[in-house]
Amino acid sequence: MMKFKLFALVILPFFVYSQDSNLADLEQKLSSEKNQTKKLEMIYEKANVIYQNDMKQGLILIKKGTKLADDLKDKNWQPKFYEAEGRMHANLLQLDSANFFFEKAMKGYKAVNDIKGQATTSFKMAWVLKKNGDFEKALEKDIAALKLMEKIDDKAGICNAMTRISWDLTKQNRLKEALVYAEKAIKMAEEHHLTSEFFYVYNNAGDVAIAMQKNQLSLDYFNKAAAIVKEQNLGQTALVDIGNSQGNALKKLGRYDEAIRFYTNCLKMAKEINYQNGINAVTANLGEINLLVGNYKEALKYQLETIRLQEANNDITNLIENYHHASTIYKNLNDFERALDYKQKAYDLKDSIGSIESDAKMSELLTKYETQKKEETIAFQEAKISQQKLVQYLGIVVVSLLLGLLVFAYISYKNRSRSNRLLAQKNAENELLLKEIHHRVKNNLEIVSGLLALQSSQIDDEKTKQAMTEGQNRVNSIGIVHQKLYQGSNLGAIEMKEYFLNLGENILDCFGASKRIDLKLAMDNLDLDIDTAVPLGLIVNEVLTNAVKYAFPENKNGTITIELQKQNDSILQLKVADDGVGKVGITKGTGFGGQLISLLTQQLNGTVKEETTNGTTLIFDFKILNAS
Repeated sequence: MMKFKLFALVILPFFVYSQDSNLADLEQKLSSEKNQTKKLEMIYEKANVIYQNDMKQGLILIKKGTKLADDLKDKNWQPKFYEAEGRMHANLLQLDSANFFFEKAMKGYKAVNDIKGQATTSFKMAWVLKKNGDFEKALEKDIAALKLMEKIDDKAGICNAMTRISWDLTKQNRLKEALVYAEKAIKMAEEHHLTSEFFYVYNNAGDVAIAMQKNQLSLDYFNKAAAIVKEQNLGQTALVDIGNSQGNALKKLGRYDEAIRFYTNCLKMAKEINYQNGINAVTANLGEINLLVGNYKEALKYQLETIRLQEANNDITNLIENYHHASTIYKNLNDFERALDYKQKAYDLKDSIGSIESDAKMSELLTKYETQKKEETIAFQEAKISQQKLVQYLGIVVVSLLLGLLVFAYISYKNRSRSNRLLAQKNAENELLLKEIHHRVKNNLEIVSGLLALQSSQIDDEKTKQAMTEGQNRVNSIGIVHQKLYQGSNLGAIEMKEYFLNLGENILDCFGASKRIDLKLAMDNLDLDIDTAVPLGLIVNEVLTNAVKYAFPENKNGTITIELQKQNDSILQLKVADDGVGKVGITKGTGFGGQLISLLTQQLNGTVKEETTNGTTLIFDFKILNAS
């Protein structure tokens, strides 16, 4: 699972000072400058530049500007300094202080009717809300900022808002909608030559692509953004953000050594500039990638530090995911008691923030905004038509008739809209209920899996212990199905390619084989119903387990390939092949796994054929009509 991140809250200056040579020069100029407004401008610009390379020093200077603006009671500059000071506190993860100054900035901007200032402050308030896990209120703030930017027709601001809303949707796993907003932002930035937005739109598009598992595309977007950082000299905070993103894409592509180099360099830079938000994100990614490559002790060091930092700062953005990683690491270190503790922490936090309900509310918020935009467009078009009618006919009778028709249409529209809303609300409630059921089933299966792991740790007999582990994997294979159902947009079907990937990675991790055995999925995306997906998942679980245990003796390296495709309208073919020693496979054995495969194959009206040339290949043909 990737680490999503929030970019540093920065305001990019229009020119760059040399930090080392000009600090003393600035003090001299300030002491001789008689114009107080010019003093404020000098402090503001200088502080924002210094902040790019040393956040704490930048904060010290911006505080000086805030005090001067307050002493002068300059109503135009006060909210600008409040906003800037809040931004710096936020990136140091001093979230309460950040909120305090953002509230003061918003009040100040409203007092002088600065629409753009209100919008940019609303963006930053949303950022803090996201760090606290309140995605519903964050989306409210981002949509409010979008409306303000539209009000003043600020193209760069509108583009920025679309990028942020795309991030909100990505975080909720609503990836198709997120991609729509990401593409709108890119189109607007390119059409209007919004060079200040290029870094953000490409970086966000990379995040959406990586969430959609289009990993090479995500790396291409991140590389574009990285080139812009250097071209526009955006500072070290942007270098940390984009380097972390490039590391995420390389990690997903399996290029672990390159990813570790990116993360290590980013962590060093983040510490140099006191960029706490960057330190947290990169530390978490170093924990995850060391887990992936099997460096469990190193992974634990980074993972526990990440959890400590997040808990200390009340930053729950990825805390659930980090609890799960800590649980996995402890499990691989055979500390099952701590593994179960962290698994339970993840469940408790997930239940406390109510992610399913939040997702529904966010859908409602976004729908309200889009509906309002459509209604405004319709209202504008209707008014224009009415005007043309008035000019053309110049008759009170025609105008009255037109108004009557409009009233009738409006009443009809309101009645239809009310019926549609009631139906949509009922459907949404049913969908939420089904998601909650699948969510709870998955949680219960996770607890069963954890109990099996805990029990197996108390058993000395290796055969019994192995049987417990295999039973645990069978429970996990069913649990993943329910997880995919409540996380996906289609409650009636499971996307099998991603399911097999998650299942395979879980089995390889369980046997400590993820580094020496390569899992390949030679198949297109394919949706199947739960009654088909569960037996198929159990079959693949047994075949993969058998291959990992017997096909590659003495810890040899190898490859396991899974194919699933429709042969015609009624036949679904599954192939699982390894390039191992090619001994007698599981279907010809007399063990429980072989019996289970035979029963499940019969359940799906299927046949199985086994080949042991150049490894072992199992070919299943099922008579299934509901593959799509």
